[in-house]
Amino acid sequence: MITPSYEADVLVVGAGPAGVAATIMAASLNLRTVVVEAGQVGGKLHVIGALDNVPGDWSTGAQLAEALATDLDRVQRAGRCSLIQARAVGVTGHNDRAELGLEDGRVLTAQAIVVATGVAPLTPLDADWISAPAEVSPPPLWRTKPADLVGRTYVLGGDRPLGTWLRSYPNCSTTLHVLHPSADDYKITEVSGDRRVRLMPASHVTVSRLTYGTGWDLQVRNRHGESKSYVAATVLNNLGNKPAALRGLAVGEDGYCPPAAQHPRIRIAGDLRSAQYQRIATAQGSGAEAVLAGYYSTVLQHT
Repeated sequence: MITPSYEADVLVVGAGPAGVAATIMAASLNLRTVVVEAGQVGGKLHVIGALDNVPGDWSTGAQLAEALATDLDRVQRAGRCSLIQARAVGVTGHNDRAELGLEDGRVLTAQAIVVATGVAPLTPLDADWISAPAEVSPPPLWRTKPADLVGRTYVLGGDRPLGTWLRSYPNCSTTLHVLHPSADDYKITEVSGDRRVRLMPASHVTVSRLTYGTGWDLQVRNRHGESKSYVAATVLNNLGNKPAALRGLAVGEDGYCPPAAQHPRIRIAGDLRSAQYQRIATAQGSGAEAVLAGYYSTVLQHT
């Protein structure tokens, strides 16, 4: 039997918290590791204003992102991994190898692949409870500063960045009117006691620009079927995320990628696993676990 030649023992796709944790674990096992990242190390951590549920005494996501970049640089300088700046588009698992396709046409091979591509922001067009013209694109809450809030402010969606934003700006006194569907009910419990938040459960919202002026017109139908009109000076997007799944992954009905449904050589880590476990600490743990699982079930058998 001919042993196939691999570019790496482990390919790690994504250099966010899960991907870097996977890389550090792989390096500790002396596995030849290649990290594929299209953007910057740390990903969306760079725009998280406050951290209070991640071990390590970090106060901001940017601090943690910088630490992850330092970790990755350390293992690169030690010759234990390499970083490729490229966009991955697809994965394929075979009996003797796993393949990663890149946007530029290259195909990389490894004994195992850890996919930690995370999630991408939802837009109003992605939400079935919102009607809006294609050109309507409210700015994301997590990139907004208190000084940007002008007049009456409405937030579309009750995703968890709302709590992070409120903790980041404890002195902001602006009231946020949060329109949220029933699917977000379990997420908004952490902010329900904040006096700066007015929760507005909704079954459907129609968003449009005012015909005259610079504000927004909101037609809101509540959970009882009653409709009201509101005029907003500021509207922000807090709808949550959609999984950034690569071609070739097994995808569930919700668009996420259950780890148990994948080819044995393909491991899923981080936010891509489920909407309910989108936490930095769980992402890091899943990245390390994905490498260990692949090591014991696949890589170790061929080394």
